[in-house]
Amino acid sequence: MSAQNELMLDVSQAEELKFAFRRNNWTNANIKTLSEGDFLGKVLEVMKGLAEIIYPEHLIDCDADPFIPEGWTIEEHKKGGVFKFNPKAISLYLNKKQAKGDRIEGNELRKELADKPVLNANILDYLSAHPELIPEEWKGKYVFFWGTIYRDSNGNLYVRFLRWYGSRWDWDCYWLGDDFDSDDPAAIAS
Repeated sequence: MSAQNELMLDVSQAEELKFAFRRNNWTNANIKTLSEGDFLGKVLEVMKGLAEIIYPEHLIDCDADPFIPEGWTIEEHKKGGVFKFNPKAISLYLNKKQAKGDRIEGNELRKELADKPVLNANILDYLSAHPELIPEEWKGKYVFFWGTIYRDSNGNLYVRFLRWYGSRWDWDCYWLGDDFDSDDPAAIAS
């Protein structure tokens, strides 16, 4: 390497990189991966306009049969064609009672949501398999996918939701005879 091309990283540049990594939520493991092999060379090619980053498309078949817990059946499954996942294409909906901090019974909420573009359990299942796609702002909420309603072996109706459980995302279900509050938004197409 010639003297003019030799990299001279001074303390202020190292600090700049450190702050950039923090600002963009990098981990030590991410930095280690960036430093391995020719990864940085590929980043440089992007910066020089010689290559480009292409994001994968996450296509979800909302017409397919959703996951059915053992012993349950599908009461209702609103099909939605192929959904191209984009967090901006999903809104978290609260009805008027929920938005005011009050509760609403699940069967009543289901009737109100009947004419809304609620998302079905196929999206929940896809996000469960790809938790890195779930928006950070969903943490602290129970995000319900009202497009699929289940019936358990006792005849009770349930809707499934995604929730952050301290260290991971997982799904669970909620009985429609119970109350839903301001932490229980419905995932709808924007």
